[in-house]
Amino acid sequence: MAELPGCCRPCATCLLCLYSCRWISAKKEKRKGLRTTKCDCSWFLFLFCVFLFTLVWLYFAIVILNDFHNFNEFIFKQRKLWLDWSLVLLVATAVLITYSAVLLVLALSLQLCGEPLKLHWVHKSLLIVTTLVVAAAFTGLGIKWAEEWRSARISLQATGPFLHIGIVGGMTFLAWPLASFIYRSRNTGLKVFLLLVYCAVMIALYLAPLMITSPCIMEENQLPPKPALVGHRGAPMLAPENTLMSLHKAMDCDVQVFETDVMVSADGVPFLMHDEKLTRTTNVQAVFPERASLNSTAFNWTDLQQLDAGSWFLERRPFSTVKSLSAGDRKQASKQKIPSLEQVLEAAKQSNISIMFDLRPENHTDYQSFVNATLDAILQSGIPLQQILWLPDGFREQVKQQVPGVQQVYGRKRLQNEKEPLLHVNLPYQDMSSEEIRQYRQDNISVNLYVVNQPWLFSVLWCAGVSSVTTNACQVLKEMKHPIWLLPSSTYLMIWIVADCVSFLMILWAFLLVKKCSKRRQPAESETDVLLTKINSLMQE
Repeated sequence: MAELPGCCRPCATCLLCLYSCRWISAKKEKRKGLRTTKCDCSWFLFLFCVFLFTLVWLYFAIVILNDFHNFNEFIFKQRKLWLDWSLVLLVATAVLITYSAVLLVLALSLQLCGEPLKLHWVHKSLLIVTTLVVAAAFTGLGIKWAEEWRSARISLQATGPFLHIGIVGGMTFLAWPLASFIYRSRNTGLKVFLLLVYCAVMIALYLAPLMITSPCIMEENQLPPKPALVGHRGAPMLAPENTLMSLHKAMDCDVQVFETDVMVSADGVPFLMHDEKLTRTTNVQAVFPERASLNSTAFNWTDLQQLDAGSWFLERRPFSTVKSLSAGDRKQASKQKIPSLEQVLEAAKQSNISIMFDLRPENHTDYQSFVNATLDAILQSGIPLQQILWLPDGFREQVKQQVPGVQQVYGRKRLQNEKEPLLHVNLPYQDMSSEEIRQYRQDNISVNLYVVNQPWLFSVLWCAGVSSVTTNACQVLKEMKHPIWLLPSSTYLMIWIVADCVSFLMILWAFLLVKKCSKRRQPAESETDVLLTKINSLMQE
């Protein structure tokens, strides 16, 4: 095989050693007459597919970071072990993608240098293991966390235009090794097949923007107002969730609504708590070890006030932001107690912040008494009823009659035969498309979507026109004055055309340059072949 100029023999030897684990010089390899076989080509194709597979998983891993705190909570409930599993996910994914990427770069470099692609069996085994690990990850995602597939589809609205440019660039780069292979190979059928496949892929990529849609492709003057922020259990990245400190931190983030969860103690006092058990967010195992497994509603208010609801936040560090807290905030967090609904309503009344809450657990036999106790606390607090956003579906009609001023928020989409119009809906962000959000906005229906933590997701929903979002990261989204990107359609069209034209010219240049280099080497190779033939004839005589 001819080698391209600029591929020095020591470099080729080094590449060969890393890829094939053959610790001999590339010159000796050439003397042995080793060539890339069909089996070697098959393994190279497998390597390329593994790289793409892990690259797609990396994309999914980045997307699901928005919801990974829910996964951490799920693991804690199952195993009583708290760990930020997102770090484990990212490190493992980085190792897999780095390994497959390095092997792919080695293979492409060897092809450009004209060396055989003899992948060692150790690399083959590791590539198979990589494939099985990523396949298992995708399978687990589909079984236990299926809604993340919809999250990935939404993410394409934020990344689609840029992914398109990146993929076009990557495929353009592949023109060099492809041209090198085509001009060296003697298999005409294979050359024609590869060229047709490559051309078909590039044409599809050049026309892909016709299928790309994003709410952020719009004119600047069409951008809807910035969505209001709803603090998910307050500001849980800055303070222990569902505490008065978390409420005040949320106020500092200009949050308009404090979203929380209410339970009722055994003696009828409504209090803030998300989990049915107290083990995750309090020290109940230390104070009441024999009762730690009981439901939160089995404790009376006196018992609940003995619990520490803040130290767990400093010990387990549910978010990376805990490490950056000031000494004063850490001291304040360590002193947090479980707040009653009465305390929270009083603080909300003074600050003019609204309260939106669920009443848990919905399947409790005394749920109606929970509703009555909660309504009594609301009425006795004297808070303006329009500051209360009522989420629970149970006994909703009763609530409408007793406190008609409370704003009713529904956790479902509107029905075709709706008896009375919905004014507020609260849904997971995966459950509404951009088109539905725009339609609800036109019909003056307030749409709140949860839980939105990443700026890219907030940007997409902002462009779509959502009214508000529930977030753990109010301190991050507060600082966003504009979506991450906003492109007029004419600008995007220009970027699309320029990228495609530059790609086409570079591919054409790659094929012409490789062809020119190959022709320069042919005369020298021909002379060498003639000389070897003459020497062989003389030796036979």
